[in-house]
Amino acid sequence: MQTRRFGPQPRPVAEIGFGSWAIGAGWGRVEESDAIGTLNEVLDRGVTFIDTADVYGDGRAEKFIGQVLQSRRGEAPMVATKAGRRLNPHTAAGYNRKNLSAFVERSLHNLGVDTLDLLQLHCPPTAVYDRPEVFEALDGLVRQGKIRQYGVSVEKLEEAIKALAFPIASVQIIFNIFRQRPAERFFELAQQRRVAVVVRVPLASGMLSGKFTPDSRFAADDHRNFNRHGEAFDVGETFSGVPYEAGLAAVEDLRPLVPAGATLAQFALRWILMFDAVTVVIPGAKTPQQARENVAAAELAPLSAETMQRVGAIYASRIKPFVHQRW
Repeated sequence: MQTRRFGPQPRPVAEIGFGSWAIGAGWGRVEESDAIGTLNEVLDRGVTFIDTADVYGDGRAEKFIGQVLQSRRGEAPMVATKAGRRLNPHTAAGYNRKNLSAFVERSLHNLGVDTLDLLQLHCPPTAVYDRPEVFEALDGLVRQGKIRQYGVSVEKLEEAIKALAFPIASVQIIFNIFRQRPAERFFELAQQRRVAVVVRVPLASGMLSGKFTPDSRFAADDHRNFNRHGEAFDVGETFSGVPYEAGLAAVEDLRPLVPAGATLAQFALRWILMFDAVTVVIPGAKTPQQARENVAAAELAPLSAETMQRVGAIYASRIKPFVHQRW
């Protein structure tokens, strides 16, 4: 795979990474053997950036990652975890030095490391970006050697732009064929400040795999069932906030654009990589086979200008009215 520079640091990362939410919880049951096999597969395929969070299965994903990395030799990937969503209630005031330190200690234990490569605030309330003391606390954790650098994961474009006022290394944001707004202005600002852009939900919760139908059903413990309308957390995390039937219709319009020999999922990942501001895209996977297919997207040829324009037209007509100004 091609590599891209990760923000202000010289260390490059492979342009396709791995998101571990699915092997933690919230996507239906995943056996431990499948989780371990999937992690080993992505590392064998050249992935050098793994994203996780302390709430993915209440630490389950972090522990799997730690177990796998301790069993392997060679250079370890960059592991980015997240903190903040353990707060109850989830308020800006909870993002304080004491709580952040406790969250970091828990993640260090789960991952079996002395220092976290990257700590990301986990979609905090917008008011956090008006509290410089939060970022001062993160600076303190860097000085203590608990974290090497820090960034943020955001729901809204407004939050991503606000975050750039602080000395962050990265912004994690939803960006895909169904959520194109970050490319309008944010990407340029991130490049100017040399901030890494980590793209999550690249396949719109699997909608952009092209495998769903009006009759598809999801397990009770799958967020595509229990968060379909934002019942548990921000609805933008589930199918990118796009109504299910509207997403299916857009997928049918996209199918003719997929190159021969490629899947719609690979096409959707390659579309994201067409944007230079993107540092790494982090599709999830629940099996080694899914992981192999995701990584293979890096082998696709660049998409033509005509194809990019046609994708833009499908977005404008099918999807934009539902999502563009909301996030």
